[in-house]
Amino acid sequence: MLNIDHDDLLNRISEHAVKKPTRGRRQYLHSDPLFDKRALCALILSVLILVSLSARSIYADEPSKPKWKYAPELLRPFWQGDTIEGESMLFLRDAKTGIAKASVLFPIVGVLSVHNSAGDVTYESGRDFIWKPGSREITLPAGSRIASYTAADLRRPDDSQKYKLTHRDGNGEIFFGAKLEYHNMQTCITYRHEPEDWSAVTPKFDEQALSRTIGRLRDGKPVSIVLIGDSISSGCNASGWAGEAPYQPPFPGLLREHLEARYKSEVKMTNPSVSGKDTRWVLSAIDLVVEPRPDLVIVAFGMNDAAGRSAKEYQANTKAVITKIREQLPNTEFILVATMLGNRDWPRLKQELFPQYRDALKELCEPGIALADMTSIWTEFLKRKQDWDLTGNGVNHPNDFGHRVYAQVFSTLLVPAEVDQTGDRVRN
Repeated sequence: MLNIDHDDLLNRISEHAVKKPTRGRRQYLHSDPLFDKRALCALILSVLILVSLSARSIYADEPSKPKWKYAPELLRPFWQGDTIEGESMLFLRDAKTGIAKASVLFPIVGVLSVHNSAGDVTYESGRDFIWKPGSREITLPAGSRIASYTAADLRRPDDSQKYKLTHRDGNGEIFFGAKLEYHNMQTCITYRHEPEDWSAVTPKFDEQALSRTIGRLRDGKPVSIVLIGDSISSGCNASGWAGEAPYQPPFPGLLREHLEARYKSEVKMTNPSVSGKDTRWVLSAIDLVVEPRPDLVIVAFGMNDAAGRSAKEYQANTKAVITKIREQLPNTEFILVATMLGNRDWPRLKQELFPQYRDALKELCEPGIALADMTSIWTEFLKRKQDWDLTGNGVNHPNDFGHRVYAQVFSTLLVPAEVDQTGDRVRN
Protein backbone atom coordinates (compact mmCIF):
# COMPACT_ATOMS: atom_id res chain seq x y z
CA MET A 1 0.00 0.00 0.00
CA LEU A 2 1.22 3.52 -0.82
CA ASN A 3 1.11 5.76 2.26
CA ILE A 4 0.02 9.35 1.63
CA ASP A 5 -0.12 12.15 4.18
CA HIS A 6 -3.24 13.74 2.71
CA ASP A 7 -3.31 16.68 5.16
CA ASP A 8 0.29 17.62 4.43
CA LEU A 9 -0.25 17.47 0.69
CA LEU A 10 -3.39 19.59 0.87
CA ASN A 11 -1.60 22.17 3.04
CA ARG A 12 1.20 22.46 0.50
CA ILE A 13 -1.28 22.87 -2.35
CA SER A 14 -3.13 25.53 -0.38
CA GLU A 15 0.07 27.45 0.45
CA HIS A 16 1.16 27.38 -3.16
CA ALA A 17 -2.18 28.38 -4.61
CA VAL A 18 -3.30 30.98 -2.15
CA LYS A 19 -0.35 33.30 -1.86
CA LYS A 20 2.80 34.45 -3.56
CA PRO A 21 5.42 36.42 -1.60
CA THR A 22 6.29 39.70 -3.32
CA ARG A 23 8.62 42.35 -1.84
CA GLY A 24 7.81 41.39 1.70
CA ARG A 25 4.10 41.76 1.21
CA ARG A 26 1.47 39.01 0.79
CA GLN A 27 -0.05 39.28 -2.67
CA TYR A 28 -3.14 37.23 -3.42
CA LEU A 29 -3.89 35.40 -6.63
CA HIS A 30 -6.46 37.94 -7.70
CA SER A 31 -3.74 40.61 -8.10
CA ASP A 32 -1.93 38.74 -10.93
CA PRO A 33 -4.09 37.25 -13.71
CA LEU A 34 -1.26 35.23 -15.24
CA PHE A 35 -0.19 33.80 -11.93
CA ASP A 36 -3.84 33.16 -11.10
CA LYS A 37 -4.24 30.87 -14.11
CA ARG A 38 -0.99 29.02 -13.48
CA ALA A 39 -1.74 28.48 -9.82
CA LEU A 40 -5.26 27.33 -10.57
CA CYS A 41 -3.93 24.77 -13.06
CA ALA A 42 -1.39 23.59 -10.50
CA LEU A 43 -4.13 23.25 -7.91
CA ILE A 44 -6.35 21.19 -10.21
CA LEU A 45 -3.45 18.98 -11.29
CA SER A 46 -2.38 18.40 -7.68
CA VAL A 47 -5.90 17.44 -6.63
CA LEU A 48 -6.20 15.02 -9.54
CA ILE A 49 -2.91 13.39 -8.58
CA LEU A 50 -4.09 13.13 -4.98
CA VAL A 51 -7.36 11.50 -6.00
CA SER A 52 -5.58 9.10 -8.34
CA LEU A 53 -3.05 8.02 -5.73
CA SER A 54 -5.77 7.63 -3.11
CA ALA A 55 -7.84 5.44 -5.43
CA ARG A 56 -4.83 3.26 -6.19
CA SER A 57 -4.14 2.94 -2.48
CA ILE A 58 -7.73 1.87 -1.77
CA TYR A 59 -7.94 -0.65 -4.61
CA ALA A 60 -4.54 -2.10 -3.70
CA ASP A 61 -5.98 -3.06 -0.33
CA GLU A 62 -9.17 -4.59 -1.73
CA PRO A 63 -8.89 -8.24 -2.82
CA SER A 64 -10.29 -8.89 -6.28
CA LYS A 65 -13.67 -10.58 -6.24
CA PRO A 66 -13.35 -14.24 -7.29
CA LYS A 67 -14.87 -15.10 -10.63
CA TRP A 68 -16.06 -18.31 -12.18
CA LYS A 69 -13.77 -19.36 -14.99
CA TYR A 70 -15.38 -20.70 -18.15
CA ALA A 71 -14.19 -24.21 -19.02
CA PRO A 72 -15.48 -26.03 -22.14
CA GLU A 73 -15.43 -29.42 -20.40
CA LEU A 74 -18.05 -28.24 -17.92
CA LEU A 75 -20.43 -27.52 -20.80
CA ARG A 76 -19.78 -30.81 -22.59
CA PRO A 77 -23.09 -32.71 -22.43
CA PHE A 78 -22.94 -35.19 -19.56
CA TRP A 79 -24.25 -37.97 -21.83
CA GLN A 80 -21.29 -37.70 -24.23
CA GLY A 81 -17.87 -39.20 -23.68
CA ASP A 82 -16.71 -41.14 -20.64
CA THR A 83 -16.23 -38.43 -18.00
CA ILE A 84 -18.70 -36.65 -15.74
CA GLU A 85 -17.56 -33.28 -14.40
CA GLY A 86 -18.68 -32.17 -10.95
CA GLU A 87 -21.80 -34.31 -10.51
CA SER A 88 -23.51 -33.40 -7.25
CA MET A 89 -24.53 -35.81 -4.50
CA LEU A 90 -25.72 -35.53 -0.92
CA PHE A 91 -24.67 -38.23 1.54
CA LEU A 92 -27.59 -39.49 3.59
CA ARG A 93 -26.77 -41.37 6.78
CA ASP A 94 -28.92 -44.33 7.82
CA ALA A 95 -30.33 -43.61 11.26
CA LYS A 96 -29.97 -47.27 12.33
CA THR A 97 -26.68 -48.41 10.78
CA GLY A 98 -24.94 -45.04 10.67
CA ILE A 99 -23.72 -45.77 7.12
CA ALA A 100 -23.69 -42.72 4.85
CA LYS A 101 -23.96 -43.22 1.10
CA ALA A 102 -24.91 -41.55 -2.17
CA SER A 103 -25.30 -42.61 -5.80
CA VAL A 104 -23.96 -41.28 -9.09
CA LEU A 105 -25.43 -41.46 -12.59
CA PHE A 106 -23.05 -44.00 -14.11
CA PRO A 107 -21.10 -47.04 -12.88
CA ILE A 108 -17.66 -45.73 -11.92
CA VAL A 109 -14.49 -46.79 -13.72
CA GLY A 110 -12.20 -44.32 -11.96
CA VAL A 111 -12.57 -41.36 -9.61
CA LEU A 112 -10.69 -38.25 -10.74
CA SER A 113 -11.63 -35.87 -7.93
CA VAL A 114 -14.10 -35.34 -5.11
CA HIS A 115 -14.53 -31.93 -3.47
CA ASN A 116 -17.05 -29.80 -1.64
CA SER A 117 -19.44 -27.66 -3.67
CA ALA A 118 -17.39 -24.52 -3.14
CA GLY A 119 -14.38 -26.29 -4.63
CA ASP A 120 -11.95 -25.35 -1.87
CA VAL A 121 -11.74 -28.72 -0.06
CA THR A 122 -10.57 -31.86 -1.86
CA TYR A 123 -11.27 -35.29 -0.39
CA GLU A 124 -9.18 -38.46 -0.52
CA SER A 125 -10.22 -41.91 -1.67
CA GLY A 126 -10.07 -44.41 1.17
CA ARG A 127 -9.78 -41.78 3.85
CA ASP A 128 -12.92 -39.77 3.03
CA PHE A 129 -14.90 -41.99 0.64
CA ILE A 130 -15.00 -45.55 -0.67
CA TRP A 131 -16.01 -46.68 -4.15
CA LYS A 132 -15.93 -49.92 -6.10
CA PRO A 133 -15.31 -50.26 -9.84
CA GLY A 134 -18.56 -50.89 -11.70
CA SER A 135 -20.74 -49.57 -8.87
CA ARG A 136 -22.75 -46.34 -8.73
CA GLU A 137 -22.66 -46.21 -4.93
CA ILE A 138 -20.18 -44.29 -2.81
CA THR A 139 -19.97 -44.70 0.96
CA LEU A 140 -18.24 -42.75 3.70
CA PRO A 141 -15.89 -44.48 6.15
CA ALA A 142 -15.61 -43.58 9.83
CA GLY A 143 -13.74 -40.31 10.24
CA SER A 144 -14.59 -39.00 6.77
CA ARG A 145 -14.32 -35.25 6.36
CA ILE A 146 -17.33 -35.28 4.00
CA ALA A 147 -20.50 -34.10 5.71
CA SER A 148 -23.46 -36.47 5.89
CA TYR A 149 -27.03 -35.96 7.02
CA THR A 150 -30.06 -37.90 8.20
CA ALA A 151 -33.54 -37.81 6.69
CA ALA A 152 -34.61 -35.74 9.69
CA ASP A 153 -32.08 -33.05 8.73
CA LEU A 154 -34.04 -32.50 5.52
CA ARG A 155 -37.30 -31.83 7.38
CA ARG A 156 -38.63 -28.90 9.34
CA PRO A 157 -41.60 -28.59 11.74
CA ASP A 158 -44.97 -27.54 10.33
CA ASP A 159 -45.41 -23.80 9.72
CA SER A 160 -41.79 -23.05 10.61
CA GLN A 161 -40.65 -21.74 7.21
CA LYS A 162 -41.39 -18.87 4.86
CA TYR A 163 -43.20 -21.24 2.49
CA LYS A 164 -45.45 -24.06 3.59
CA LEU A 165 -43.84 -27.18 2.11
CA THR A 166 -45.74 -30.00 3.76
CA HIS A 167 -44.16 -33.37 3.02
CA ARG A 168 -46.31 -35.89 1.19
CA ASP A 169 -46.30 -38.19 4.20
CA GLY A 170 -47.62 -35.40 6.43
CA ASN A 171 -44.63 -35.56 8.76
CA GLY A 172 -43.46 -31.95 8.88
CA GLU A 173 -42.17 -29.91 5.95
CA ILE A 174 -39.44 -30.30 3.35
CA PHE A 175 -36.43 -28.18 4.32
CA PHE A 176 -36.40 -25.08 2.11
CA GLY A 177 -33.06 -23.68 0.98
CA ALA A 178 -33.40 -19.99 0.14
CA LYS A 179 -29.86 -19.59 -1.19
CA LEU A 180 -27.07 -22.19 -0.99
CA GLU A 181 -28.15 -24.35 1.93
CA TYR A 182 -28.36 -27.52 -0.20
CA HIS A 183 -25.29 -26.50 -2.21
CA ASN A 184 -23.30 -26.41 1.03
CA MET A 185 -24.56 -29.87 2.03
CA GLN A 186 -23.72 -31.45 -1.33
CA THR A 187 -20.45 -32.92 -2.57
CA CYS A 188 -19.15 -32.94 -6.15
CA ILE A 189 -17.45 -35.80 -7.98
CA THR A 190 -15.62 -36.00 -11.30
CA TYR A 191 -15.22 -39.57 -12.55
CA ARG A 192 -14.77 -41.81 -15.57
CA HIS A 193 -17.37 -44.37 -16.63
CA GLU A 194 -18.19 -46.71 -19.46
CA PRO A 195 -20.07 -44.94 -22.30
CA GLU A 196 -23.83 -45.36 -22.14
CA ASP A 197 -26.60 -44.63 -24.63
CA TRP A 198 -28.87 -41.80 -23.45
CA SER A 199 -30.21 -40.99 -26.91
CA ALA A 200 -33.79 -41.80 -25.94
CA VAL A 201 -33.99 -38.82 -23.57
CA THR A 202 -31.34 -36.35 -24.78
CA PRO A 203 -31.53 -33.77 -27.59
CA LYS A 204 -29.82 -33.88 -30.96
CA PHE A 205 -28.41 -31.07 -33.07
CA ASP A 206 -30.62 -30.28 -36.06
CA GLU A 207 -29.58 -27.20 -37.98
CA GLN A 208 -32.90 -27.04 -39.79
CA ALA A 209 -34.80 -26.70 -36.52
CA LEU A 210 -33.17 -23.32 -35.73
CA SER A 211 -31.56 -22.49 -39.07
CA ARG A 212 -31.72 -18.70 -38.86
CA THR A 213 -30.15 -18.44 -35.40
CA ILE A 214 -27.49 -21.06 -36.14
CA GLY A 215 -26.75 -19.37 -39.47
CA ARG A 216 -26.10 -16.04 -37.77
CA LEU A 217 -23.85 -17.73 -35.22
CA ARG A 218 -21.90 -19.54 -37.96
CA ASP A 219 -21.45 -16.27 -39.85
CA GLY A 220 -20.12 -14.51 -36.77
CA LYS A 221 -23.05 -12.09 -36.65
CA PRO A 222 -24.47 -10.74 -33.39
CA VAL A 223 -27.33 -12.79 -31.99
CA SER A 224 -30.03 -11.54 -29.64
CA ILE A 225 -31.61 -14.12 -27.31
CA VAL A 226 -34.48 -13.45 -24.91
CA LEU A 227 -35.16 -15.91 -22.12
CA ILE A 228 -38.60 -15.60 -20.55
CA GLY A 229 -39.44 -17.90 -17.67
CA ASP A 230 -39.85 -18.38 -13.94
CA SER A 231 -37.44 -18.56 -10.99
CA ILE A 232 -35.39 -21.33 -12.60
CA SER A 233 -34.66 -19.00 -15.51
CA SER A 234 -34.04 -16.15 -13.06
CA GLY A 235 -31.07 -18.21 -11.89
CA CYS A 236 -32.18 -19.00 -8.37
CA ASN A 237 -29.84 -21.17 -6.28
CA ALA A 238 -26.89 -21.08 -8.67
CA SER A 239 -23.76 -20.16 -6.70
CA GLY A 240 -23.13 -17.12 -8.90
CA TRP A 241 -26.68 -15.92 -8.27
CA ALA A 242 -26.08 -16.24 -4.52
CA GLY A 243 -22.64 -14.62 -4.71
CA GLU A 244 -20.65 -17.47 -3.19
CA ALA A 245 -18.00 -19.95 -4.37
CA PRO A 246 -17.56 -21.28 -6.98
CA TYR A 247 -19.56 -18.34 -8.42
CA GLN A 248 -20.95 -20.36 -11.33
CA PRO A 249 -23.44 -18.34 -13.40
CA PRO A 250 -26.98 -19.65 -13.82
CA PHE A 251 -27.70 -21.42 -17.10
CA PRO A 252 -28.46 -18.26 -19.16
CA GLY A 253 -24.98 -16.90 -18.47
CA LEU A 254 -23.40 -20.31 -19.09
CA LEU A 255 -25.15 -20.60 -22.45
CA ARG A 256 -24.09 -17.12 -23.53
CA GLU A 257 -20.45 -17.75 -22.61
CA HIS A 258 -20.45 -21.11 -24.36
CA LEU A 259 -21.97 -19.78 -27.59
CA GLU A 260 -19.55 -16.86 -27.71
CA ALA A 261 -16.60 -19.18 -27.08
CA ARG A 262 -17.63 -21.68 -29.74
CA TYR A 263 -18.80 -19.34 -32.49
CA LYS A 264 -16.80 -16.17 -31.70
CA SER A 265 -20.06 -14.24 -32.16
CA GLU A 266 -21.46 -11.57 -29.88
CA VAL A 267 -24.45 -13.00 -28.01
CA LYS A 268 -26.78 -10.67 -26.15
CA MET A 269 -28.84 -12.52 -23.53
CA THR A 270 -31.84 -10.57 -22.23
CA ASN A 271 -33.59 -12.19 -19.29
CA PRO A 272 -36.83 -10.60 -18.04
CA SER A 273 -37.84 -13.79 -16.20
CA VAL A 274 -39.74 -13.38 -12.93
CA SER A 275 -39.96 -15.81 -10.04
CA GLY A 276 -43.34 -17.37 -9.42
CA LYS A 277 -44.72 -16.72 -12.91
CA ASP A 278 -46.41 -19.06 -15.37
CA THR A 279 -47.69 -19.27 -18.95
CA ARG A 280 -50.71 -17.10 -18.21
CA TRP A 281 -48.51 -14.26 -16.96
CA VAL A 282 -46.24 -14.20 -20.00
CA LEU A 283 -49.21 -13.39 -22.25
CA SER A 284 -49.23 -9.96 -20.60
CA ALA A 285 -45.46 -9.54 -20.86
CA ILE A 286 -44.97 -9.82 -24.63
CA ASP A 287 -43.55 -6.30 -24.86
CA LEU A 288 -40.69 -7.33 -22.55
CA VAL A 289 -39.83 -10.12 -24.97
CA VAL A 290 -40.17 -8.14 -28.20
CA GLU A 291 -38.34 -4.97 -27.16
CA PRO A 292 -34.77 -6.39 -27.60
CA ARG A 293 -35.82 -7.68 -31.06
CA PRO A 294 -34.63 -11.23 -30.44
CA ASP A 295 -33.47 -13.70 -33.06
CA LEU A 296 -34.28 -16.51 -30.61
CA VAL A 297 -36.75 -16.66 -27.73
CA ILE A 298 -36.48 -19.34 -25.03
CA VAL A 299 -39.86 -19.93 -23.36
CA ALA A 300 -39.35 -21.73 -20.05
CA PHE A 301 -42.42 -22.31 -17.89
CA GLY A 302 -44.15 -25.27 -16.32
CA MET A 303 -43.00 -25.53 -12.71
CA ASN A 304 -45.59 -23.04 -11.45
CA ASP A 305 -48.22 -24.17 -13.96
CA ALA A 306 -47.89 -27.68 -12.48
CA ALA A 307 -49.88 -26.63 -9.43
CA GLY A 308 -52.94 -27.49 -11.51
CA ARG A 309 -53.07 -25.96 -15.02
CA SER A 310 -54.18 -28.49 -17.62
CA ALA A 311 -51.85 -29.51 -20.42
CA LYS A 312 -54.40 -28.18 -22.90
CA GLU A 313 -54.36 -24.69 -21.38
CA TYR A 314 -50.58 -24.81 -20.99
CA GLN A 315 -50.21 -25.59 -24.70
CA ALA A 316 -52.74 -22.92 -25.70
CA ASN A 317 -50.91 -20.26 -23.65
CA THR A 318 -47.55 -21.22 -25.13
CA LYS A 319 -48.93 -21.21 -28.66
CA ALA A 320 -50.43 -17.77 -28.08
CA VAL A 321 -47.05 -16.48 -26.88
CA ILE A 322 -45.41 -17.64 -30.12
CA THR A 323 -48.20 -16.09 -32.21
CA LYS A 324 -48.10 -12.73 -30.41
CA ILE A 325 -44.32 -12.45 -30.74
CA ARG A 326 -44.33 -13.42 -34.41
CA GLU A 327 -47.00 -10.83 -35.14
CA GLN A 328 -44.29 -8.25 -34.46
CA LEU A 329 -41.17 -10.28 -35.28
CA PRO A 330 -42.14 -12.90 -37.88
CA ASN A 331 -38.64 -14.37 -38.23
CA THR A 332 -38.11 -15.09 -34.54
CA GLU A 333 -37.22 -18.69 -33.65
CA PHE A 334 -38.08 -20.46 -30.41
CA ILE A 335 -36.83 -23.03 -27.94
CA LEU A 336 -39.65 -24.37 -25.77
CA VAL A 337 -38.50 -25.78 -22.44
CA ALA A 338 -40.13 -28.82 -20.86
CA THR A 339 -39.10 -28.11 -17.28
CA MET A 340 -37.13 -30.25 -14.84
CA LEU A 341 -39.16 -32.21 -12.30
CA GLY A 342 -39.96 -30.81 -8.88
CA ASN A 343 -39.66 -32.74 -5.63
CA ARG A 344 -42.10 -35.68 -5.76
CA ASP A 345 -42.62 -35.41 -1.99
CA TRP A 346 -44.17 -31.94 -2.37
CA PRO A 347 -47.87 -32.63 -3.11
CA ARG A 348 -48.53 -29.12 -4.42
CA LEU A 349 -46.89 -30.18 -7.70
CA LYS A 350 -49.01 -32.47 -9.83
CA GLN A 351 -46.26 -34.79 -11.09
CA GLU A 352 -48.43 -36.28 -13.83
CA LEU A 353 -48.56 -32.87 -15.54
CA PHE A 354 -44.83 -32.66 -16.33
CA PRO A 355 -44.81 -35.33 -19.08
CA GLN A 356 -48.13 -33.99 -20.36
CA TYR A 357 -46.61 -30.51 -20.70
CA ARG A 358 -43.61 -31.99 -22.51
CA ASP A 359 -45.84 -33.80 -25.02
CA ALA A 360 -47.93 -30.65 -25.50
CA LEU A 361 -44.78 -28.69 -26.39
CA LYS A 362 -43.64 -31.40 -28.80
CA GLU A 363 -46.83 -30.87 -30.78
CA LEU A 364 -45.89 -27.22 -31.32
CA CYS A 365 -42.44 -28.00 -32.71
CA GLU A 366 -41.69 -27.40 -36.40
CA PRO A 367 -38.88 -25.72 -38.34
CA GLY A 368 -38.08 -22.63 -36.29
CA ILE A 369 -39.38 -24.13 -33.01
CA ALA A 370 -37.28 -26.65 -31.05
CA LEU A 371 -37.83 -28.51 -27.78
CA ALA A 372 -35.43 -28.52 -24.81
CA ASP A 373 -36.63 -31.59 -22.94
CA MET A 374 -35.46 -31.32 -19.34
CA THR A 375 -38.43 -33.39 -18.19
CA SER A 376 -37.19 -36.64 -19.73
CA ILE A 377 -33.64 -36.08 -18.49
CA TRP A 378 -34.79 -35.40 -14.92
CA THR A 379 -37.06 -38.44 -15.03
CA GLU A 380 -34.01 -40.57 -15.80
CA PHE A 381 -31.92 -38.73 -13.18
CA LEU A 382 -34.40 -39.62 -10.46
CA LYS A 383 -34.27 -43.29 -11.37
CA ARG A 384 -30.60 -43.21 -10.43
CA LYS A 385 -30.32 -40.48 -7.81
CA GLN A 386 -32.41 -38.69 -5.20
CA ASP A 387 -33.94 -35.25 -5.48
CA TRP A 388 -31.70 -34.01 -2.66
CA ASP A 389 -28.64 -34.82 -4.80
CA LEU A 390 -29.75 -32.40 -7.51
CA THR A 391 -31.87 -29.74 -5.87
CA GLY A 392 -30.95 -26.15 -5.26
CA ASN A 393 -33.73 -25.33 -2.81
CA GLY A 394 -35.32 -28.64 -1.80
CA VAL A 395 -38.42 -28.43 -3.96
CA ASN A 396 -38.23 -26.97 -7.48
CA HIS A 397 -34.86 -25.42 -8.45
CA PRO A 398 -31.65 -26.94 -9.82
CA ASN A 399 -28.25 -26.58 -8.16
CA ASP A 400 -25.03 -25.70 -10.02
CA PHE A 401 -24.86 -29.14 -11.64
CA GLY A 402 -28.48 -28.81 -12.77
CA HIS A 403 -27.87 -25.34 -14.22
CA ARG A 404 -25.00 -26.81 -16.23
CA VAL A 405 -27.25 -29.59 -17.52
CA TYR A 406 -29.77 -26.96 -18.64
CA ALA A 407 -27.00 -25.11 -20.50
CA GLN A 408 -25.75 -28.38 -22.03
CA VAL A 409 -29.19 -29.15 -23.44
CA PHE A 410 -29.54 -25.70 -25.02
CA SER A 411 -26.02 -25.79 -26.43
CA THR A 412 -26.72 -29.18 -28.03
CA LEU A 413 -29.59 -27.59 -29.96
CA LEU A 414 -27.37 -24.71 -31.12
CA VAL A 415 -23.84 -26.11 -31.48
CA PRO A 416 -22.94 -29.05 -33.76
CA ALA A 417 -20.95 -31.90 -32.25
CA GLU A 418 -17.27 -31.84 -33.09
CA VAL A 419 -15.50 -34.90 -34.40
CA ASP A 420 -11.99 -35.97 -33.41
CA GLN A 421 -9.54 -37.82 -35.65
CA THR A 422 -10.99 -41.21 -34.77
CA GLY A 423 -14.47 -40.12 -35.83
CA ASP A 424 -15.90 -40.18 -32.31
CA ARG A 425 -18.08 -37.35 -31.06
CA VAL A 426 -16.04 -35.77 -28.34
CA ARG A 427 -17.86 -32.66 -27.20
CA ASN A 428 -20.64 -30.23 -28.01
